[in-house]
Amino acid sequence: MSANNRRTGPGGLSSEVILLWVGIITVAVVIGGIDVVVRVGNAIDGTHPDVPSNPFEIGAGLIRGTVAWPQSGTGVLIGLIVALAAATVGGTLLWRQLTGQRTRVDRASQYMGRGRDIAAMNRRNATATAHRLGVTTSPGVPIGRTLASGMGGALSGGTELYGSWEDVQIDIWGPRTGKTTSRAIPAIVDAPGAVVGTSNKRDVVDATRDVRAKTGRVWIFDPQQIANEDPSWWWNPLSYVTDEVKAARLADHFASGSRDVGARTDAFFDPAGQDLLAGLLLAAALAGRPITQTYTWLTNPNDDEPIEILRKHDFLLTADQVSGVINAPDKQRGGIYGTAQQMASCLTNRAVARWVTPDPTHSDLARPERPHFNPHDFVRSTDTLYSLSREGRGTAGPLVTALTVAVVEAAEELAATSAGGRLQMPLLAVLDEAANVCRWRDLPDLYSHYGSRGIVLMTILQSWSQGVDVWGESGMKKLWSAANIKVYGGGVAETQFLEDLSRLVGDFDRIASSTSTNRGQRTVSQQLQRERILDVADLGAMPKGRALVIGSGSRPTLIRTQPWMTSQHAPQIKASIAAHDPRAPQTLNDAEQTIAHLTGELEHAS
Repeated sequence: MSANNRRTGPGGLSSEVILLWVGIITVAVVIGGIDVVVRVGNAIDGTHPDVPSNPFEIGAGLIRGTVAWPQSGTGVLIGLIVALAAATVGGTLLWRQLTGQRTRVDRASQYMGRGRDIAAMNRRNATATAHRLGVTTSPGVPIGRTLASGMGGALSGGTELYGSWEDVQIDIWGPRTGKTTSRAIPAIVDAPGAVVGTSNKRDVVDATRDVRAKTGRVWIFDPQQIANEDPSWWWNPLSYVTDEVKAARLADHFASGSRDVGARTDAFFDPAGQDLLAGLLLAAALAGRPITQTYTWLTNPNDDEPIEILRKHDFLLTADQVSGVINAPDKQRGGIYGTAQQMASCLTNRAVARWVTPDPTHSDLARPERPHFNPHDFVRSTDTLYSLSREGRGTAGPLVTALTVAVVEAAEELAATSAGGRLQMPLLAVLDEAANVCRWRDLPDLYSHYGSRGIVLMTILQSWSQGVDVWGESGMKKLWSAANIKVYGGGVAETQFLEDLSRLVGDFDRIASSTSTNRGQRTVSQQLQRERILDVADLGAMPKGRALVIGSGSRPTLIRTQPWMTSQHAPQIKASIAAHDPRAPQTLNDAEQTIAHLTGELEHAS
């Protein structure tokens, strides 16, 4: 409940109190200045008159004529005025430097988690966890820095926050809010072990591939030529299929990845089509055929070869299932086969087929000319795999999901046979644009489990509703609750989600003063007013460069994001961009503009 995060804010001052303090300070400055001028002037002149010790008596004596004004007094007074003016200007400039990057939400940080409230995510504790897990090269997944004393401050101010190497994370950032530069890229370049990254754009690949190439081989799965990569290697999705259970999982990836967002499913034909596809995938795997053979079978409902293969390998019930569809009435059979064809439609793309077969013109898998990607070897390495796909029907999304799941499950199998039931070196999976290119429907059920296995997942979405489209409302809530680290980077206009966030952040009690007049008598009263620390409007208009972090066991806190341009890897990342990004000059110029903006060389929108 929000009451658990309630804070007490500073009291408001009435106009009378403010005027009183202004008067007191003015009198103190004038009297103190006169005292300094008289004493310093007499010291310069070499005279030692009997000057009262009380500054107020000196002022009164000057007025009455009982205290003489020293000859050097005027010069001292001018010097004192100049010094005060210089101090005022200097203080103003320092204040502007310290607060030049303040945004309209920064004042909320003083009511939010800091110090011990967020100690579990600071560098010291993250490093301790990393050492306990055997990782010495990186404390964890970088998140950002807290705001120092509730202000903008310098980029190096505040406490560094990290997700540990046993924390799974979820991020929700709207479009063009900096999720790639501030979260995906820093996480990938800091990872000590193998990395899997998914995206629908090439920017992450261009920025990190050469940095990651120094620690291991870089594999880029690019069936739709997003990064203009040629298929210098291939992966056989059927190598994942070892039994009917994994065949069903692979078919599920095809089913979820081939549907339009929000599309209605038929209660009979969709499950039946998915079961048929699973049976054919298993038959192709058992016979050593390429995955494209599956689609060939789907185009000929009378072909009973898959049944023979399944029975030959003792998958009798699966064979009966496929046989039942083939022998079903024509309309029923046609509907089931047609549904399965739609699910596997990405296999008809010849560009896609080149990535999942050794040679699309041959069916023999025994002599591939290009190296074959093996997920089990990958999880034992420090290599990097980038899987790219566009959104929508007919894309390579099902294969991206299948490849990602194959790697993660291979890591899980390795962890099960490792000391402590976890990977000796953590595997990081940055699932950027997960709702578009990696629709892994079982993800919410598995999320919390992977952290204890040394498999660190970071799911990045553009909105809450994106996750609902893939996993449903219940699944999205499960995914959100299972994440140890939750980061909201702004740019979302979904009021219910923002309202829930606002309640998680909590309230603060502000002391408000009010003045009333009755029969010529003024009365000042004070009341406690409860207000949201960050309301829906604040969260919806979260300025770029700020993010809300909610960690397990920690109070919500407001951070300043740390783009890759501020990291120690910045020179290497710039070099990688220059070598691979076709629009490198513009990309690097944008990076310079961003860092100039963050360091205060450009005016911060507030």
